[in-house]
Amino acid sequence: MKQNNYPDDWPDIDSAYYKRSVMLFSAVKKLLSVNLELFADEKALQGDIFLFNHFSRFETFIPQFLLYEKTGAYSCAIASSEFFDETNFLSNYLKEVGVFPHDHPRLFAMLAGQILRGRKVIIFPEGGMVKDRCVIDKKGHYSIYSRIAGNRRKQHTGPAVLGQGVEALKAAIRYAFKERDMERLQHWKEILKFDNLNELLASALKPTLIVPSNITFYPIRSSENLLFKSVDMLSKGMSLRQSEELLIESNIMLKDTDMDIRMGNPVNPCCVWGKYTHYMMDKVASNIVELDDVFKLKTEPRNMKERLLGYYFVNNAKCARNQYMHRIYTNVTINLSHLASTLIMSLISDDRQQISKTQFYTVLYITIKTLQKKTTIHLHRSLLNPYDYSDLIYGTNSRFDQFIRFAKNAELISEQDECYYFLPKLLADHDFDQIRLENPIAVYNNEAQPMHIVREHVIAAERSYHKIDPCQLAAWHFEDEQLNLAFEQQSFSPKTNDAVTEQLETVTADPMPFFIQANEPNGYGVLLVHGLLASPAELREYGHYLADLGYAVLGIRIQGHGTSPYALRELTNQQWYQSVQKGFSILQAYCARIFVIGFSTGGALALKLAEENPDAIIGVVAVSVPIKFVNSSFMLVPLVHNTNTFVQWMSSFEGVKPFIENSPEHPDINYHNTPVRALYELRLLIQDVEKRLPNINTPTLLIYADQDPVVAISSADTVFEKLGATQKKLHVINADNHGILMENTDNIWRLIDDFLKQQSHLVENLETQAQTQPVREIVT
Repeated sequence: MKQNNYPDDWPDIDSAYYKRSVMLFSAVKKLLSVNLELFADEKALQGDIFLFNHFSRFETFIPQFLLYEKTGAYSCAIASSEFFDETNFLSNYLKEVGVFPHDHPRLFAMLAGQILRGRKVIIFPEGGMVKDRCVIDKKGHYSIYSRIAGNRRKQHTGPAVLGQGVEALKAAIRYAFKERDMERLQHWKEILKFDNLNELLASALKPTLIVPSNITFYPIRSSENLLFKSVDMLSKGMSLRQSEELLIESNIMLKDTDMDIRMGNPVNPCCVWGKYTHYMMDKVASNIVELDDVFKLKTEPRNMKERLLGYYFVNNAKCARNQYMHRIYTNVTINLSHLASTLIMSLISDDRQQISKTQFYTVLYITIKTLQKKTTIHLHRSLLNPYDYSDLIYGTNSRFDQFIRFAKNAELISEQDECYYFLPKLLADHDFDQIRLENPIAVYNNEAQPMHIVREHVIAAERSYHKIDPCQLAAWHFEDEQLNLAFEQQSFSPKTNDAVTEQLETVTADPMPFFIQANEPNGYGVLLVHGLLASPAELREYGHYLADLGYAVLGIRIQGHGTSPYALRELTNQQWYQSVQKGFSILQAYCARIFVIGFSTGGALALKLAEENPDAIIGVVAVSVPIKFVNSSFMLVPLVHNTNTFVQWMSSFEGVKPFIENSPEHPDINYHNTPVRALYELRLLIQDVEKRLPNINTPTLLIYADQDPVVAISSADTVFEKLGATQKKLHVINADNHGILMENTDNIWRLIDDFLKQQSHLVENLETQAQTQPVREIVT
């Protein structure tokens, strides 16, 4: 084996080089398609030795520069000695930015000196990339596969040894202060390059902390990309290991990949010291005068005390190692692929070879909702934001489709007759350098394995599938609607938007969706749908009124409302309608007989819902449904919208006129700024609903104001005449305001009461007739 002749000392960090490297890192980070998120509190950032799991080469360049951005502290790292075999630009650069060769005989002593000076040290205790993410052996103990040894081994104790060594050096410095040994204190000050003894004392009093950190990539992709094809073409063929690493890591860098870095609670390397270790440390402290002395206690002890202390250090390092490795692995950021892979592998372990798609997606949804309540697990943001996971219950998920497609292409699962079948390849052994390509399901399952709570909740969700209460699912769906509002408020806060536009907004009414169950229920439910630019606050008082009459009332929030006009500008009318569909689905779990009442745009959405669900809705009340508008400039909306779209496509500008100022009747509820995009979508919705009107056979009550300042009264005749229902009524009131439902103008709530009661009686009479209808028996 080649021996490197390293100098005893190593170049100090060149601050200019380091800062330029940080600037370069920041620039490259913006160019790459990596969504890097750091989760760390102040205590973690004040740590000394930072440990990371090792899945790709790409991640080894990030921690030290990220720590500098967050704390301003320099970090040292360890690299393979092969980078220092020759003196060249790379080896010189690595020296200048604080990288040490792994086999330097004074490695720990030099790193300890750096820590005492306030620098941080980055270490990957697994010693190499763990491509299969398999970190637990069959006995349940932490261990990893070693490529060099060809078998499994324990993770390294080096960080624990280093941490204890630093604490021993601090004890020696504190001893010198206690004895007022100025000669020795001056010696330490010079070695550590401090300006004065106060700095030396502060360093000796600071606790040494090891910070276990986890890096999680999501998703893991293996499709060929431009970088892979280019390198493969230029290199004229790569080894299996090289091609696999380039394929996986180029996808991390070039495609939309989340990289979550989560720093856990720090570990005190001396937390496992017993009274004998402390006693021997006090006895040996006076003999420690050089950085190297501590790290020779085991190999070159000068007396029995040092030999015994070295023995204690070795045993203590194993205990500390077990602590920090556990915290590294349990800080994994759990994502949907982890849950799906855990479900698949747990079913296979129970000798089950298939699962229906409906059950598969529903079990995943149940698992997400139950895990959200647990504070001991870190969920990926896509498992916290309902926009990203709530459609699982309908058997689809755009983010998850990629996982399913890859599993099919890799011949891990197949799909037939609305079922997923698990194929033998899932349990096959794969080469260490191929498993990320051949079986990512096993990789995801291995990565989640240290989190026992994940498997427990997946299994519990699967077992509860056939007996889950529909009302429980509905309650979760309603909770998702509430969470949607919170995420939308966070995403479109005034800080993130145009201050000029946002300062005009005066919305203060609570936009939270509401579900009110009657004290004395009458067995009927009412779905309330608010209008454009408003929120459920518009109909909350009316909802309480209906609940007092015995109805179960759900006031749904149409996505993009009650938060910011910028949120509304991002959405299509189909997404508005999806909000209404979700509300209807929630209410169906509680009530078999449902009325839908919608105001303005909400009325149009209510009519569309009735057309698609003729057997599930017993009556519709549509108030002030817009077909034509008082303001004739609405006809120009398509032109303005298309111009905006063209300008956005051609440049970074938002368009010639992204918003139109509005003077709402209720400024505490409605937006002041109307997105042109929303008006364009409203026009599309009106055209769609107008085509559907002849197909609507649900009993319908239409209500309009004859002097509505927004909706032209001619809309009333258009809707009434085209409506296909035989039971339909049109009621026009004398009023000059738009919000007639919210304000109960001309006592229209009582008018609606009569319609609801009438339809209820008709339904009950039909049900009674069906139950009492005589059955004619024919005897032959």
